Amino acid sequence: MNSLLNTGRPPVFCPGCSHERVTKALDKALSNMGISGDKAVIVSDIGCSGLFDTFFNTHAFHGLHGRALTYAAGIKMARPDLNVIVTMGDGGLGIGGAHLLAACRRNINLTLLILNNFNFGMTGGQFSVTTPSEAQVASGFLNRLEKSFDVCNVARSAGAPYVSRCSSYSGSLPDEIEKAVRFDGFSLIDMWGICPGRYTKRNRLTPQIIDESLAGLPSCAGIVEENQRREYGDNYREISSKLKKIAPPRGIKAEFIFPESDRQEVTILGSAGQRIITSGDILCIAGLTAGLNVTQKNDYNITVLRGPSISEIVLSPDDIGYSGIEKPTLIVALAQEGVDRRRYLFGGLDESSLIIRAVGVDVPESRATVFDVDLKNQGIKNQDWALASLAVMAKLKRVISVDMLNAALKLVFREAVLESALELVNRVEI
Repeated sequence: MNSLLNTGRPPVFCPGCSHERVTKALDKALSNMGISGDKAVIVSDIGCSGLFDTFFNTHAFHGLHGRALTYAAGIKMARPDLNVIVTMGDGGLGIGGAHLLAACRRNINLTLLILNNFNFGMTGGQFSVTTPSEAQVASGFLNRLEKSFDVCNVARSAGAPYVSRCSSYSGSLPDEIEKAVRFDGFSLIDMWGICPGRYTKRNRLTPQIIDESLAGLPSCAGIVEENQRREYGDNYREISSKLKKIAPPRGIKAEFIFPESDRQEVTILGSAGQRIITSGDILCIAGLTAGLNVTQKNDYNITVLRGPSISEIVLSPDDIGYSGIEKPTLIVALAQEGVDRRRYLFGGLDESSLIIRAVGVDVPESRATVFDVDLKNQGIKNQDWALASLAVMAKLKRVISVDMLNAALKLVFREAVLESALELVNRVEI
């Protein structure tokens, strides 16, 4: 097969850079395998290795530094028919170290080519995770403080089923790449090379020294027997195909009349345990039964058993461009914690706004109309106050109607819970 190299954008590296040898070796491997440009994807990130996606007539994706494996995983899962090859330098390797570990663990059928030249060559020769501690680099003495990274040991420990280490100057490099690409699972090649523009200006490194260094290390020649297992994508598709299919979302029929004429913004201010978020959900669904556009935005503490709980709901016959609320048409004040979190809202209210306030809750002064409701005296439990407040809104014919609320409850709840919710709505007094 013909070369896949892009003649309109030939490789341009510093004279003597090992990356150019890898470029040609990758092209030869793809050609030997008969892989056409429409069946290959080169995924890269930042750095000199990040130029690879422009040098080949293939699909390509160029992303953020260290993140190439994440994009590649998504591409391969979406298009398992494509040969996905990632080029990454030792700089991106360190920055995206967690993504490397995830790729080794998952075993998605990708090939990662690590163009390891022991420094951040493009950005000035700073030390990387593979820089030897004794090297002289642009980071001063910092590399002497850290232990350098053995890519292959880490990859094997993380579960990579195919790990290889070689020189970028090896005559068998095209064959090494081909074996890695043909492997059915995650494969990695740690390619040692030379950065003449930065690294070798201060450190003596030659192809012969690379060979001698590699000879002194434990062999990493491909298949890691203890890590052999099914490829992630195949396994995922087989298991998921046997699962019960999820039913599509039920449609909500628009069958009721919206009691308002324009956009309504509702803020429910409560505390943990009052089911504020659930009531916000119900209010949104009630809006859908009248054919409205709806949004919900929630605010609650990470300590979910105490503190404020707030739901902001927008219902509108028109498109909603932003879910935030600055001037509510209706505020439900059910607990002091929620009110205190949104005190700034009250100053902007006018006579057209309504505040439904549970007796005992203190709200800031405003021009809004305040409607007090004594839910405790009606025998309604605190955890039901938010739902009861929706019943108050419906019976006041503000924002929703009783029919809209009942329809929403029937869509949300089933059997005994539904019966209890409908009974509560019916007995709320205003």
